[in-house]
Amino acid sequence: MSSLSRELVFLILQFLDEEKFKETVHKLEQESGFYFNVRHFEDEVHNGNWDEVERYLSGFTKVDDNRYSMKIFFEIRKQKYLEALDKHDRSKAVDILIKDLKVFSTFNEELFREITQLLTLENFRENEQLSKYGDTKSARAIMLVELKKLIEANPLFRDKLQFPSLKNSRLRTLINQSLNWQHQLCKNPRSNPDIKTLFVDHSCGQPNGARAPSPANSPLLGPLPKVGGFPPLGAHGPFQPAPAAVPTPLAGWMSNPPSTVTHPVVPGGGVIGLGGPSIPGDASDPVSKRTRPLGIVDEVNLPVNVLPVTFPGHGHAPAFTSDDLPKAVGRILNPGSSPMSMDFHPVQQTLLLVGTNVGDISLWDVVSRERLLSKNFKVWDLSCCTTTLQATLVKDPGVSVNRIMWSPDGSLFGVAYSLHVVQLFSFNVNNEVRQHLEIDAHVGGVNDLAFAQPNKQLCVITCGDDKTIKVWDAVTGVKRHTFEGHEAPVYSVCPHSKENIQFIFSTALDGKIKAWLYDNMGSRVDYDAPGRWCTTMAYSADGTRLFSCGTSKDGESFIVEWNESEGAVKRTYQGFRKRSFGVIQFDTTRNRYLAAGDDFSIKVWDMDNVNLLTTLDADGGLTASPRVRFNKDGSLLAVSINENGIKILANSDGMRLLRTFENFSYDVSRTPETLVKPKVNPITATAATAPISAGLADRGAPAVVTSGMNGDARILGDVKPRITEESNEKSKLWKLTEISEPSLCRSLRLPENQRANKISRLIYTNSGSAILALASNAVHLLWKWQRNDRNSTGKATASVAPQQWQPSSGIVMTNDVNKNNPEEAVPCFALSKNDSYVMSASGGKISLFNMMTFKTMTTFMPPPPAATFLAFHPQDNNILAIGMDDSTVQIYNVRVDEVKSKLKGHSKRITGLAFSNTLNVLVSSGADAQICVWSSDVWEKQKSTYLQIPPGRTPGAQSDTRVQFHQDQMHFLAVHGTQLAVYEATKLECMKQWVPYESSAPISHATFSCDSQLVYASFFDASICVFNAANLRMQCRINPSAYLPATVSNSNVHPLVIAAHPHEPNQFALGLSDGGVHVFEPLDSHSRWGMPPPAENGSASGVSASSAGPSGSDHAER
Repeated sequence: MSSLSRELVFLILQFLDEEKFKETVHKLEQESGFYFNVRHFEDEVHNGNWDEVERYLSGFTKVDDNRYSMKIFFEIRKQKYLEALDKHDRSKAVDILIKDLKVFSTFNEELFREITQLLTLENFRENEQLSKYGDTKSARAIMLVELKKLIEANPLFRDKLQFPSLKNSRLRTLINQSLNWQHQLCKNPRSNPDIKTLFVDHSCGQPNGARAPSPANSPLLGPLPKVGGFPPLGAHGPFQPAPAAVPTPLAGWMSNPPSTVTHPVVPGGGVIGLGGPSIPGDASDPVSKRTRPLGIVDEVNLPVNVLPVTFPGHGHAPAFTSDDLPKAVGRILNPGSSPMSMDFHPVQQTLLLVGTNVGDISLWDVVSRERLLSKNFKVWDLSCCTTTLQATLVKDPGVSVNRIMWSPDGSLFGVAYSLHVVQLFSFNVNNEVRQHLEIDAHVGGVNDLAFAQPNKQLCVITCGDDKTIKVWDAVTGVKRHTFEGHEAPVYSVCPHSKENIQFIFSTALDGKIKAWLYDNMGSRVDYDAPGRWCTTMAYSADGTRLFSCGTSKDGESFIVEWNESEGAVKRTYQGFRKRSFGVIQFDTTRNRYLAAGDDFSIKVWDMDNVNLLTTLDADGGLTASPRVRFNKDGSLLAVSINENGIKILANSDGMRLLRTFENFSYDVSRTPETLVKPKVNPITATAATAPISAGLADRGAPAVVTSGMNGDARILGDVKPRITEESNEKSKLWKLTEISEPSLCRSLRLPENQRANKISRLIYTNSGSAILALASNAVHLLWKWQRNDRNSTGKATASVAPQQWQPSSGIVMTNDVNKNNPEEAVPCFALSKNDSYVMSASGGKISLFNMMTFKTMTTFMPPPPAATFLAFHPQDNNILAIGMDDSTVQIYNVRVDEVKSKLKGHSKRITGLAFSNTLNVLVSSGADAQICVWSSDVWEKQKSTYLQIPPGRTPGAQSDTRVQFHQDQMHFLAVHGTQLAVYEATKLECMKQWVPYESSAPISHATFSCDSQLVYASFFDASICVFNAANLRMQCRINPSAYLPATVSNSNVHPLVIAAHPHEPNQFALGLSDGGVHVFEPLDSHSRWGMPPPAENGSASGVSASSAGPSGSDHAER
C-alpha cells in the first residue's frame, strides 16, 4: 500500500472516531495494522475481554513472530488461565490449557508441565512463584504495565503507536476543497450551490442570472488549492518500484529493522514464567527454588530465558549534546596535494588514510602528525592490464583517488582511482603495508569502493563510468557479480544487510537510486534521488537509519533521511547555501549527527531535527566544500583545508586521545625523510594473507571482537597501537620503570562483605562498570561502581571504592560442586556480551545465573567429565565451547540441550579456549602444554603444536596454559608458568617468546590490555610486570611492596588471576590467593605504565617475526 493510501486510512479512522463509530474504528485499526490503539487495548485488558484482546493483537502480530510477541500472548493466556483457576472453573481452565497454552510446550515442555500441575492445587497461590498473586484487578494492572513495555519494544509495533497529528475533520476539509474546485469549474456556477451527493462530480444547473461568489469565499469551506496541488490517492505516488519481484526486506526498501539492531530493553520482561510480570525495581521477587526457569529461550538466539538487561544506572545510550562534536583544532596535516577521500582506521582510531587529486595515497599518525606511508600512483603490472587501460595511461597519465577506505577490521584498505584501477593493500599487526591485489575494474573511472561480506566472504564492491557495479573477492580478486541496469555512470555504492538479506544501494549521475541483491537478477528498486545528480548514501553506524547527500547540476544540495518502509523521503535537512560551490560530501557519527562541508564551513544537524544544529569553521581556512570524515567513536573529525591541508578537529575525548599518545609518538623534530617507512612488498594474490572474515561494511565499520582468557567475547577498546621508534640516544637512556612504593601508582583493594578463600577467576563486565570474581569455594562476588560526583562516568576506577553488590533478596550466586573431590575442581566462567548472565562451573554442573537477580536460571552437564573452561561462540550465543577434565572440548548447543561435536586432540584437561571471529577458528590449550587450532565451521582440527618449554624447566602443577586472541584476531597470546608467547594462528608459528630466569618465580596469569598493546603478567612472587605486546619486552614492574601491606607482602599471598579493563588500556585488576581483589591504574590518569623499550634493530614495533627466545635485557632487570 502506498504512502498516500496509508494516510487515507488514517483520515478515515479520524472521521469514524469523530462520528462515534467506535467498533468500526477498532476493526479498521486491526485490519489495516497501521495504528495500534493502546487506550483501546488497555480497556479490553482491564475488562478481561480476552478474545477481543487477542483478536485486536492479531492484526499486528502473531504468537511466533518474535520473542516479544510470544511473551505478550503468553502473559495474556496465563492471566486468563489463572483467573479461571481463581474462580475454581476447572473445566474452563483445562480448555484454556489445551487450546491456548499448549502451543508454548514446544518451546518449554517443563513450563507446560508446571502450569498443568496448578490444576492439582486447591489454590494456585500455594505455588511459591504465584504466592504474591493478588486479586484479579491488581493482577491485570500489573500485567498491563509489562505488556505495554513489550509492545513498545516489539519492532513489529514500530511507528504504529502514535496517531499522526491531524487537524480536526481533515477528511471533511479535503472533500470541501475538492467540491470548491469542482464548483469553480462549473460552466454556470450558482451562488448557493446545492450539494446533494458525493458519488458523482458536482455540477450546477442552468444559470438563473446570478453569479457565483469567489471560491475563496465559498461557504463550502476554505481556500482553493493550486492546480495540481493534490496528487492522486492510490498506488501512483512519486516512487514506483521496478516490476521485478522484490524480497521482503526490499519491499519498500526495508519493511523491518535489521537483525543486528539491539531492541529496547524490557527490564524484567524476558522471563516467560508462572510468576507475575516483574516490575523494575521490585525487590520483593521471591527466591525461586527451582534451578530451571519457567521461560522460553531467546535473546536474538540467547541461551537463556531473559531479555538483555543492564545494571541500573549503567545504560548504554548516553544523551549527547553539541559539546560532543569535534570542534577544537587538534592537528594540522599537509598531504602536499588536495585530499579527495579520507578514512580513519576502524580500530586504531588515530591512523588516517588520505587519497589525493594526483593519485597519491598516504597514511598518517594524527597524534605525531607523521606520514607513515606515502605512495604515488603506479600500475603494479602493466602487462596484466587491458589494452584500453594501457592506451589511456599513455594518452593521459594523470589520475585521482576517488575513494580510499579501510576494510571493517582494518586489515585491508582499498583505493579507487579515476582510471580503471582498484588497488588493495594489506595492513598487519606490525603496521606493515603490502600490495595485495590490483584489479582492472572498470572502463573509465572507478567512482566508489566499499567492503561487504556476502555469504561470509569478504568482498570489495566497485562502481564506475561504465555504468556497472562489480563485486570482487577481496582475497583472490575473482569477480563474483556484475550488476547492469544504470543508464548513466554509477557514482556511489552503499552495501548493507537486513533480516539476513544482503544488498547494495547504488546511485548514478542521472539521479537514479537502485538496489541489488547478490543474485544477478537485476535492480530491485528504481528511485530518483533529490538533486538528481551526484548522490552518496550512508547508514547510521547502528544500521537503523538511511541517509543520502546529493548536489544537483545547478549546485542545489540536499541531505535527506529515507523512510525505508516506503522508499520515500522522511525528512529533508535545511541550511545549505542556495548554490553550493561543489559536490557536497557528508558523514554520520554517534547515531546522532550528520555533518557536511558547505560554504567554507562544516554544517552539523541532529538526525532528529531538520534545522541546522551548528556550524563549525575550524578556525578558518576551510575549502569551499570541505571533505569530512569522522573516526569511529566520533571524537575526531578530519576536514580538508586550503593549500592542500587537513585539519583534525577533536572533542574533549579526542583531545584526551591525542594527549594520551603524544608522549609515545614519533619525535616531531625529525623530518619525514628520516623515518623508517612501513615496508611495502609486492605479493601476488595467491600469496595474500590469510582469508579475512569481517563484518559488513556500512561505511561505519563494526567493532572488533576478541575472546578473552575467560572465554568471554567483548568489544575491544578503540585505542591506537603505538608506533614507537626511538633514536639511538634515547635507546641508551631507556630504563625499566620500577614501582615499589604505594605512592607511585594508584591501587585499590575492593571492599569485602564476605571473605573468599582465593580468587580463581576474574573479569570486568563489558560495560566496564563492575568486576565479577569466582572464588575457589564456588561463590561469585560482584563489585559495582556507581555514578556520582567523584566518579562521573560510573566506570571502574582505582580512585573510588565500589560496592560489593547483592540483590535485595540476599541470594548468592553459588556453583554446584563435586562433593567427592572438591580440591580437584577447576573453576571457570564466561560472561554474556550484554552482562545479563554468567555461565559458570566449579567442578559440578554448569550453572547459568541471572546477573540482575543472582538466580540460577538452569544447570546442565553433571560430571563426569567436569567443565574446566567455558567460551561462547562469538557469532551464536547458543553455542558454547566447553573444555573438559577428560581432555575433550565439547561444542554444546544450549537451545536444544545437545552436544554438537566432541573435539579430541589433547591428552590432559583443557585449560584455555579462544575464538577468532576473523579466522573462524577455535584455539584450545591444555595441561599437556599443547595448543590446537580447530575450524569453527566444521569442528575439525587444523593444526596443533606444543609449547616450547625452555630446557631444564619442569612445568609445575599450577602451570596451566591459557590463550587469548590479539585484537587483530590473527595472533594470540599463550600464557604458561614458564613463558609468554605470541603465535600466528593460521601457521601456528611462535612469533615471540619471553622466558623468565630459571631462578625467578613462575608466571601465574597474563592478559592483553584492551587495545592489545600491553601484556599484564602476574607472578607467584606477587610481582606484576607490564610488557610491550609488540615485542614482549618488559617496560614496567610493580613490586609487592607497592600494593601489599608489609605484614602481608612477605607471606604466601600472590596473584592468581589478572583481568584487563575493557575500555581503559592502563587499568587492570588482580585476584589474590587470600581472596582479595585489587584494581591498578597509573598515578596520572593520562600516563602509561612506564616507557616502551626501544625497538629491536631499529625496526618499528610490532609482533616481530624474529626467532623466538628470551630477551636478555629484560632478564637482567628481572
